[in-house]
Amino acid sequence: MQTGMHTDTERCVRAVQSKDARFDGWFFTAVLTTGIYCRPSCPVVPPKPENMVFHPSAAACQQAGFRACKRCRPDTTPGSPEWNRRADLTARAMRLIADGVVDREGVPGLAARLGYSTRQIERQLLAELGAGPLALARAQRAQTARLLIETTALPMAQIAFAAGFSSLRTFNDTVREVYALTPSGLRARAPRGRSVPAPASGALALRLPFRAPLTPGNLFGHLAATAVPGVEEWLPHSPKGVGGTPTGAYRRTLRLPYGHGVVALTPHPDHIACRLTLTDLRDLTVAVSRCRRLLDLDADPAAVDDRLRADPALAPLVDKAPGRRVPRTVDEAEFAVRAVLGQQVSTAAARTHAARLVTAHGEPVDDPEGGLTHLFPTAAALAEADPDALAMPRTRRTTLTTLVGRLADGSLDLGPAGDWADTRARLLALPGFGPWTADVIAMRALGDPDAFLPTDLGVRRAARGLGLPSTPAALTARATAWRPWRAYAVQYLWATDSHPINFLPE
Repeated sequence: MQTGMHTDTERCVRAVQSKDARFDGWFFTAVLTTGIYCRPSCPVVPPKPENMVFHPSAAACQQAGFRACKRCRPDTTPGSPEWNRRADLTARAMRLIADGVVDREGVPGLAARLGYSTRQIERQLLAELGAGPLALARAQRAQTARLLIETTALPMAQIAFAAGFSSLRTFNDTVREVYALTPSGLRARAPRGRSVPAPASGALALRLPFRAPLTPGNLFGHLAATAVPGVEEWLPHSPKGVGGTPTGAYRRTLRLPYGHGVVALTPHPDHIACRLTLTDLRDLTVAVSRCRRLLDLDADPAAVDDRLRADPALAPLVDKAPGRRVPRTVDEAEFAVRAVLGQQVSTAAARTHAARLVTAHGEPVDDPEGGLTHLFPTAAALAEADPDALAMPRTRRTTLTTLVGRLADGSLDLGPAGDWADTRARLLALPGFGPWTADVIAMRALGDPDAFLPTDLGVRRAARGLGLPSTPAALTARATAWRPWRAYAVQYLWATDSHPINFLPE
């Protein structure tokens, strides 16, 4: 699979005729005779090839006048893996749009963050996605509106505001145009039995789709084993969520643009159940985007595993548990601080250091459903802390205070607008930052799928056990064949150990 797949008509037709779900999100099928657009795996009888045209995004389909299919709901597909794999202008713009930047700051705000003119941004997105930033943000607002219409009892005016629409009229017109139904008609069609929380609670029960396969052990195991008390927890029985048999839930607090939230995430065979409690519903789109990023749900496991399986040393690991994801983060600055706290100490010690910072500098929150007590402290709050009060060696204290100072004054940006290579170089220039710290931040905070940890003790131990070179230089040379998915190779190598990060908590 590759960029611009929608231009390969023959390949797209084969994917539609075979109803191949692996291609959902890579392109969309617009049907000329019906005026609707679908995902490739739509369950209806495939149209004739001459009646199909293909677009790179749902927004492009909507721009061309097509309505979303009511059967396959193409707006609910996993996002294109391209935006996770790439670090160019288009990918960075798409990550910012998913994070709600256009809704909050407009296209000028998006352009300013990327360092380009609005005209350049428009031209680049139109060339690759068939739609500009406003159209892409509008498609995202429509999806958020549908979600709120179908899963809550909120009044339509409140939904329009929460989804980011400027007026109720624009909201009504957009829903009718995209779904060929009025908002009330869309609510009437919603499956019965859906959870409808009280509007004041802000609680929503959602299903987060992903491309199969997905092995949840290392994903949730890592998050649970490294959870910071007060900010994160693993509950052995999940709160009431969406269908299926609960296996437990990873819960954490979220710092969001308009307020804060609490999320509970539970793995199921065909989706991740997500229960969100928000203080401001305008944060729904951003919260969902960050949860998907945390769990790496837009990854393309087929492409990753095919590349890694080609190495005879990794093939048995891939075949044993295909679809491993890279556990990421909902807050890049938070993870960078935690990476510094974890330098040369055990997982338990890193959690203890982080918990102290949370208690001293985090913002308290209420959590009636569990034991979450705080938001992780901001870089600004940590920058104002007394360095002498930090219970850690002097050199690491200097590393931490320099990092939070740069994050607080904006001279270091770890957000989705940044270039991975440039950000990594900036990290390495900080005192106390070696390759391991910079690369683990690149892997889990920046989202670079090719970040590699050749100096990590767990990676080197696994390499020796598999008969691979174990010195950093030789292992890096061997790992060239795993590019651009070396971050996923790290997950498979780590999985050879019996550390709790590799298993769902019992």
